[in-house]
Amino acid sequence: GINVNDHFKPVYVVSSDRKKIVSELKAALKEVDELYLATDEDREGEAIAWHLQEVLNPKVPVKRMVCHEITPAAIERAVNDTRDLDLRLVDAQEGRRFLDRLVGYEVSPVLWRAVDKARSAGRVQSVAIRLVCERERERMAFTSATWFDVTATLTAATTFEATVDTLNGASLATGKNFDAAGRLESTATVEVLTEPSARAVADALTGTDVTVLSVTPTARTQRPQAPFMTSSLQIEASRKLRFDPERTMRAAQRLYEQGWITYMRTDSTTLSNEAINAARSMARSMFGDDYVADAPRRYDRKVKNAQEAHEAIRPAGETFRSLDEAHGQLGGDELAVYDLIWKRTIASQMVDARLTQDKVRLTTTLQGVDGYDGDVEAGLSATGLRIEFPGFRRAYVEGTDDPEAELADQERILPALSEGETVPVQGAEAKGHDTQPPDRYSEATLIKKLEDLGIGRPSTYASVMKTIDRRGYVWKKGKSLVPAFRAFAVVNLMQLYFSDLVDYQFTAEMENQLDDIAQGKQDLEPWLNKFYFGDPTASTELARLGLECVTHELREFDFAAINSIP
Repeated sequence: GINVNDHFKPVYVVSSDRKKIVSELKAALKEVDELYLATDEDREGEAIAWHLQEVLNPKVPVKRMVCHEITPAAIERAVNDTRDLDLRLVDAQEGRRFLDRLVGYEVSPVLWRAVDKARSAGRVQSVAIRLVCERERERMAFTSATWFDVTATLTAATTFEATVDTLNGASLATGKNFDAAGRLESTATVEVLTEPSARAVADALTGTDVTVLSVTPTARTQRPQAPFMTSSLQIEASRKLRFDPERTMRAAQRLYEQGWITYMRTDSTTLSNEAINAARSMARSMFGDDYVADAPRRYDRKVKNAQEAHEAIRPAGETFRSLDEAHGQLGGDELAVYDLIWKRTIASQMVDARLTQDKVRLTTTLQGVDGYDGDVEAGLSATGLRIEFPGFRRAYVEGTDDPEAELADQERILPALSEGETVPVQGAEAKGHDTQPPDRYSEATLIKKLEDLGIGRPSTYASVMKTIDRRGYVWKKGKSLVPAFRAFAVVNLMQLYFSDLVDYQFTAEMENQLDDIAQGKQDLEPWLNKFYFGDPTASTELARLGLECVTHELREFDFAAINSIP
């Protein structure tokens, strides 16, 4: 517990299943000259080291050693370069625990009184639930619109497809021209093709010849993605391996403990010089000099928070163990996650991919089209993509949450065409399309959204996803997160009575204040005091009155509003 009336003094108890370990450590401590604390190098690790020191009460010198990877060389460096415990990091981690404990223990009883089967309220968890529910409301309010287009199959040296995109000079509507209410955007100067018109155009187009107006090649480059940090690893493992964040982090933890990868809880994309050299050497040996960037690629990322693990997630060591070695020693989830990390790290030091996008414009005059007076000038377009030099794509291509975007990035070769050339139309088809509501969040896209909003930190995302799932606030339909009715009720109650706690900006600012504590810019106790007892100078109600006041206030709940889905 936390004694809020005595400087927020916490009450710590050694778990019954850990008392034996503590006794063994105390006995071992009597036989040594020094105590090395070698927990993970982040806030959680620093807090664990501090707790160990507190419970063991050592009489010998204490040294804090840290390393990003569990390899002989890294451990040797860590032993030779110890430091003192950083109490600022301890305060930041304890502050997060205190804050989340206070929110949970003060707000949860209110939920239990107002919402049937509500399990708990959490600072980051409640915001995550709000995002899921708001997306579902958008989907409920969405009205689909139907539109038609005409796709022609043309025959040159090979067959390829082109789409009719203008009729008599007027652009034809596509899905992006409709709003969420199913209406044509007011700024859209396009013509909506009806089904009869589309069929008439398709019939008239079949068997005719079209003329090439222009062929426009556009050079493009693709840069490799930065090495993984915690959130991007969780997102990519969800896309490519269909792993949930908890499963990904379990595999990464085992890889770290076995010395295969560097520390897996980080929001840094920076690589050490030894990692850059290892990746460049590996890429050169596998693909040749042409595939390695002339100068090392650096992915330094300015991060406001101090998550203290200063390197990206990468294969451990000054030279990376190969995938062949991994296949011989690893299996299952560990092998799959190591494969992702290895390929992403190697690709990060390779050259850009060089692509050419070909845009072909074609035209023809259609006669006797039902529904149109006189001849109809039809404009068509076809788009191709050529990979001139694959570069980093030889090693790794990032996944996407949008199947159409993934298809658009694949190579599509158009036949060689020249201006003025005529191309026969082998066939044409009218196709109907419906606009789609926004996709539900998956765990991967929800983590990305939280990260974009500055809410939560690398070490929190997996546990938040696990919590909202296991407490019944969401259920999964494939990879999609569907909110349960109780999730809407909880979000409604929080927005009605504790709006600051689910306000995105307010929650992100609390993260920034925890970062300030980690950096020594403010002290823990005064900050907790303001949050719990209030700050009269603050602008929002919660900050002004304090958590104690707003949660202990007697309320008459509007149950109709709480249990509705507006």
